[in-house]
Amino acid sequence: MLRECVSLAVADGKRAKSRAVGAVLARAPNSESVMKRDTQSDRLSRSPIHLLHRAGQCAGDIFHAEMKDGDLTPRQLAVLVTVAGNEGLSQTGLVDRTGIDRSTLADIVRRMQRKGLLQRRRTREDARAYAVKLTDEGRRVLKVAEPLAKRADERILDALPGKQRDQFIDDLMSIVDTLQKLSDAAAQK
Repeated sequence: MLRECVSLAVADGKRAKSRAVGAVLARAPNSESVMKRDTQSDRLSRSPIHLLHRAGQCAGDIFHAEMKDGDLTPRQLAVLVTVAGNEGLSQTGLVDRTGIDRSTLADIVRRMQRKGLLQRRRTREDARAYAVKLTDEGRRVLKVAEPLAKRADERILDALPGKQRDQFIDDLMSIVDTLQKLSDAAAQK
């Protein structure tokens, strides 16, 4: 998968050449089927949903390569980081801060609790809600994982020239904020 991600970056540089080749193929016999594939390929290469998904796959591959034998996922790391900064936060608070949907987060917390990384306790204010805290093992895993995750982030950002990295992060944050607001508004209807 990582090799495929690199080849996608190389392919982007060759896109102009590809269009010229496409023009030549358009005049060749059976060019209709070739052009139809090129059009479909172009459509995917310009689709934000497809490109974000692909970028997420590539980023996940890099994350897992950096974590080596660890079985921590990016979402589990997000939970550890969030809980570390907000000890005693409710699972609803975790949903709000991480963007992980409620049922998925509940499953992640249960699995992390079984691994001894988190502990949950009912809150005094609301007997239905759980307060989540890191265990000593959770703190140890986070301490080991944070520099590896930072290295994964750096490897991902290395795909961009230095001047574009901050803008890329700002653009991603803007996309997430805007789409979250749209999603929240649609859910309220």
